This record gives sequence, C-alpha cells and structure tokens, in this order.
Amino acid sequence: MSTDGEFLTKEKFEELKKELEFLKTQKRKEVAESLEYSKGLGDLSENAEYHEARELQANVEDRIAKLELILQSAQIVPEKHGSTINVGSTVVVQSETDSGKKTLMLVGSEEVDVAKGRISSHSPLGNALIGKRKGDRAQFTSPRGIVSYTILEVK
Repeated sequence: MSTDGEFLTKEKFEELKKELEFLKTQKRKEVAESLEYSKGLGDLSENAEYHEARELQANVEDRIAKLELILQSAQIVPEKHGSTINVGSTVVVQSETDSGKKTLMLVGSEEVDVAKGRISSHSPLGNALIGKRKGDRAQFTSPRGIVSYTILEVK
C-alpha cells in the first residue's frame, strides 16, 4: 500500500466531509457575523471581542485548509480481514512484559483513539506491526528500551 496521503476509513472520510461542509457554510457565516458585530463595538486596537473573532476566523480557515488537504489526498481503506497486517487490520497482541492482551486496529493518524484501541500505522507499534502475521513478533525502540509484542491474532 502506498504511503502517500492520509489513510481513512470510509466512515471517517464521510465524517470529515460533513465537518468541512459545516465549517464552510454555517461556521464561516457565524464568524463573519461575530466580526461585524465586534467591529461596531469601537476601537479595534482595544476590542477583545474583535481580536477573539479574528482568532476564531483564523482557526476555522486553518481547519478548512487542513480538511481539504486530507480529503484531497485521502486513501480509503476497508477493514482488512487477511493474514497480513496492514492499515485497516485489527490485531490481538500481547506484550512480552505483561500477560494482558490488547486488541488494536491500525488506522490513519486522523482516526487515532488509543482508548478505543485505534492506533496510527505511523506510530512505533503500528509501524512495527505492518507486514507481520499471526505468531510473529513486533519490536520497536521506545525511551524505555526495546518493546516486543507477540501477534496472537489477525482479524
């Protein structure tokens, strides 16, 4: 699989499209109205509402630009159900240092949610898992030294 662009599930792609549409239509209008209102409050150099509205406008425009770039270069990946681990794969791993098992799904960086077991394919562990199969060991170097996981299952 190519490493160009952002890896996204179809669901996340649709979610980001909806967010972009909201920002371009409703949020831009709200910010413009806020700017107009705050301009009418007087001296712009000492107008906190105006400066806050300008900062909000910059943040909205930055997010729009980021979303457009992500969606333009996105690679939609289905959930993988194969024997080789790749983006979209769900795996069960066990650390060599403890007995607990972890179920993880490899996703693009926009979908990371460690609490839900969704790790980036670009993370040290995610990168170490790519291309591996059930029974293989995935190792990477962390600040605490070499970390090793055994792959128990590839879903």
